Amino acid sequence: MTRQPDAPRHVVATPGDADTVLRRLIRDGWVARDGFALPDPGWDVTGNRLVLHGRITDPETLQLAVLAAARGAGIVAICDAESPLGRALIDDLARLGPVRQGAATEPAGEPGPVAELVPEQRALLDRLAAGDTIAAAAAAEFLSLRTANRRIAEARQLFGVRTTREAVLAYLRQRGAQP
Repeated sequence: MTRQPDAPRHVVATPGDADTVLRRLIRDGWVARDGFALPDPGWDVTGNRLVLHGRITDPETLQLAVLAAARGAGIVAICDAESPLGRALIDDLARLGPVRQGAATEPAGEPGPVAELVPEQRALLDRLAAGDTIAAAAAAEFLSLRTANRRIAEARQLFGVRTTREAVLAYLRQRGAQP
């Protein structure tokens, strides 16, 4: 079974930035739809290549956007990333996968695979780099061992390595830290 690529998740500041991102996604085969309510009654809409877009102005719209992202839809949300609503949106979306901010193609911040890690993966890799076992790191991050192992496996795949040790070393190298 081949894994579908993650649906795009963008948080932008202006409608112009949203248009730029949407044009690029449409060119890549995504179908854009205004608003965050999903028309499809089925739970998983990943295969539909649907990207929902609009302005996040209240907690209800935020919940709709996060629910749509959890169901596999792409999201282009217009929201001030520094506002409490924007920070909540980015935090919630980041639990599902990488979130791109602004109209840029690549995530802001660190270059390479480190920028694609979700916060849970970063926290686990930091703990592993400090000498914790996966079980200890999972407990410290309030994750099940199964979820921690899955997050670490995703990180190994992202870095293109076979072992957890190699993933931790690649993570430290890309962050600029010394192992």
